[in-house]
Amino acid sequence: MSLPTELSERTLQTLSTALELSTARDIPLTSTMAPEPVGRLRVLRGDPIDKVVTVDLVVPAIGLDSHMIFAFTPADSAVPHFTLDSVHADYYAMHLDLIPRIDLAVHLAYLDAAFLPLTPLLEAAWQIEGVSAAAVGLRQRAMMSPWMVVCRATETAFRALDATVRDYLGHWLTLVDKGVPAVTGDTAARDRANRANLFSPAVDPVWAQVARLLGDEQAERVRAELLG
Repeated sequence: MSLPTELSERTLQTLSTALELSTARDIPLTSTMAPEPVGRLRVLRGDPIDKVVTVDLVVPAIGLDSHMIFAFTPADSAVPHFTLDSVHADYYAMHLDLIPRIDLAVHLAYLDAAFLPLTPLLEAAWQIEGVSAAAVGLRQRAMMSPWMVVCRATETAFRALDATVRDYLGHWLTLVDKGVPAVTGDTAARDRANRANLFSPAVDPVWAQVARLLGDEQAERVRAELLG
């Protein structure tokens, strides 16, 4: 089992145990590049979150080993979403973040409770030898949080990032359990708008790659699940 697969499955198991998740859908993903399925789309549900969506794509012929987890909180919740991408292509890569549900600049108590505790974890991650920043568009960055870990890594560094993922996830599970300070505004409307941009092919070029691999219909099926 590859390092990205191990990390993704370990993270999903922690989520499933902590939140008592059950599988609602498990759909194979196919491609003209291979006779067998090249991945799977899973949807898991359980209180008190909305759902967890996972997308696994493994195509040895093109050197792709990609695993995404997105844990969505309910529409009326201000608790951030949790996301982890673990990838190996020509190099190891990771995207780890808690997605804000409101404007951090005008909700300081929320920022301090939900994100400030991540600061030492983020700083420690960037000090790991073999971790380097990955190129991400500024529009994409604007839809995530300043505590986002988006990087390339050597094999040794990728292993060392296990602790970062574990601690980000542990903090997020605490927020799910205990909640966050009250906020103003329509969290559901903001979330719909943010997700529409975050998962837009016009913003994230990965969707063009997914469409080439899976075809437009399956790519849109995956995107629809993420949009909610």
